[in-house]
Amino acid sequence: MAEQTTSKAKGWKKWLREIAFFSVLLTAVTVAADLWRSQSVPDDVPFTLKTTDIHGQPVDLAALSQDQPVLVYYWATWCGVCRFVTPSVNWLSQYYPTVGISLSSGPDEKLQRYFDHKALDFPNVNDPNNVLGRQWGVAFTPTIFIVRDGKVESITSGITTPMGMLARLWLA
Repeated sequence: MAEQTTSKAKGWKKWLREIAFFSVLLTAVTVAADLWRSQSVPDDVPFTLKTTDIHGQPVDLAALSQDQPVLVYYWATWCGVCRFVTPSVNWLSQYYPTVGISLSSGPDEKLQRYFDHKALDFPNVNDPNNVLGRQWGVAFTPTIFIVRDGKVESITSGITTPMGMLARLWLA
């Protein structure tokens, strides 16, 4: 009986070591990918954006990022991965200033219908010709910038979890 308990304990320890190893490996790969993808982002230019969203409301990123970090979400209606990330961004927008920038997703009216259908309510700037995306070196959707005091503090692309976004916001 004691032998069987010892065997189970060894099995659990091995399993936990493997989980820890793969967690560290996944984190390292994710960080490396984010660093590689963010090479095209200008780092010596303040991240300012002064425009209007699809509802005609003013968006001033410099003012928004003055007191707390802002989540800037580059995405597209046609992006498959964005379908998984957008609900998390929408949820976080209740607690942190959030600005969506939809890339090559059609006219404002089409975006408004998409927002209504998906019950999204974060401010969103339409970038139908991907001008803002190219200006900030966004090559993948979704891409999330965390901006504090007009400075990009963090960038991540692809699938990310609500906890991953929260961690980035807390660290900014």
